Amino acid sequence: MAGALVFTTGDASFAQKKKKGEQAPRETVAKPLSEKELKRREARLRKELMTPYRNWLNVDVTYIITDEERKAFGRLETDEEREQFIEQFWLRRDPTPDTVENEYKEEHYRRIAYANERFASGFPGWRSDRGRIYITFGPADEVESRPSGGTYERPWEEGGGTTSVFPFEKWRYRYIEGIGTDIMIEFVDTSMTGEYRMTMDPSEKDALMHVPGAGLTMMEQLGMADKADRFSRTDGTRLGTGTAPLPMRMQQFERLQQFAMLQKPPSVKFKDLEAQVNSRVMFNLLPMEVRADFFPATSSTVMTNITLQFNRSELQFKQEGAVSQAAVNIYARVTSMTRRPVNVFEDVVTVDVPTDLLQQASTGASIYQKSIPLQPGMYRLNVVAKDIVGGNMNNYEMALNVPRMDEDQLFASSLVLADVIEKVPTRSIGAGQFVIGTSKVRPRMGDKFKRNEKMGIYMQLFNFQPEEGTAKPKGTIEYEIVKNSDNSKVLEFSEDVAALGGSAAQMTIEKLLPLESLEAGQYTLRIKVTDTLKNETLTQQTEFTIS
Repeated sequence: MAGALVFTTGDASFAQKKKKGEQAPRETVAKPLSEKELKRREARLRKELMTPYRNWLNVDVTYIITDEERKAFGRLETDEEREQFIEQFWLRRDPTPDTVENEYKEEHYRRIAYANERFASGFPGWRSDRGRIYITFGPADEVESRPSGGTYERPWEEGGGTTSVFPFEKWRYRYIEGIGTDIMIEFVDTSMTGEYRMTMDPSEKDALMHVPGAGLTMMEQLGMADKADRFSRTDGTRLGTGTAPLPMRMQQFERLQQFAMLQKPPSVKFKDLEAQVNSRVMFNLLPMEVRADFFPATSSTVMTNITLQFNRSELQFKQEGAVSQAAVNIYARVTSMTRRPVNVFEDVVTVDVPTDLLQQASTGASIYQKSIPLQPGMYRLNVVAKDIVGGNMNNYEMALNVPRMDEDQLFASSLVLADVIEKVPTRSIGAGQFVIGTSKVRPRMGDKFKRNEKMGIYMQLFNFQPEEGTAKPKGTIEYEIVKNSDNSKVLEFSEDVAALGGSAAQMTIEKLLPLESLEAGQYTLRIKVTDTLKNETLTQQTEFTIS
């Protein structure tokens, strides 16, 4: 006991000293976060970022999205994919997809606003049963509303007679697609709080249901049925109709089927436009090569260079005096993945050749380029080209995956192999075909070169870390050419990024590489860029052929 007493006293004394003494000095240097804490914060941030999309899924469209669409949305991994999904979701339901307005979407959000205003009861109106039906199927054709309940004369199918009822509403739809005609939906507020619940039992609104001898039906008043029999019915109702048969629409399985169908999202009237591809069989096809290269202008805009090439031997020339001319009409359209127009351009490519030199000139090619600004994302490019003289046509389609530049990470534009790289006059900077900034860069279509040519190499680099004091980038660029047949290195050299000139924000690789020392064959050019200050590396590569 004494030992225990001494222990208690000592403990109290210690507590007293701690209370009277000064507090321990507080640490002012933040400790580095543990890996577990970093992951927890990343998960929390990811959760916060996903909130708008979760709200869209579970609030905005929760009643109209199909199970297949919900599953597909759950498999998406990036915000860009989610944005494209949402765009396609509304487009599939747009009754006029060729116009800017989406009447279905506007009506849907109008219904949500109306439901929140009219059907709220301790929670938003869109969550109520009436809100669900209104948002999904629109306003009813007929509404019988008794917001105060009171005396009620039952219709014959409910047994007739007079009773007192809870507040209720009956909605009648003449037709609901996928469900049927003459749809009756009943909502009852048994709690008297304004919370109307959809019911399958027409007798649920009877406030005198459990009062003996009150609110009798006609059959019960005539002694042909007993009120107690209501509670032994097996059809899911407590109607006092005795043994009289119910109308077909009030039969047990009819009511169950209707109730289940009302929980489903409405059918999509306008099927996926992306799947409705018009089949075209084209004769007299005009051969054409198409490529796209991407050069960021800002973090949200990428200049997309679309290049077309026609072999002159495939064109038909029309002789006009001493000059023969061929012309190709070009119509190109860039659309989103849901076929929304984003950019359209059209032009005419003409080739004028002296008639005496027509045979020699027909061995060459005519090349055309158009530069258009696009936001990062996935697009479709459709190019229609028609030889005006010969009538041959081509309808070419390809995907444009416009990259997104993260301003915090090392980034590179498309790697272009060119047959022409040269500086342009000051007045031509940034304008005209094949002009990128201060240089004219004409890509070699097909990346095929001859040994007696020089191969141009063009690529832009972005977001180097500037060195403190000098504000210059620090890093290396390694070039490597590998022969594909035996995977042997035939050329390898490197240089300091400072040799390129420019700023840390943007630098440009512009080189002309003689090919005479390389044998005929297929090769791979690989460029490895290293930012020493950031400790980041990126690699771009492309294949080319020497003949």
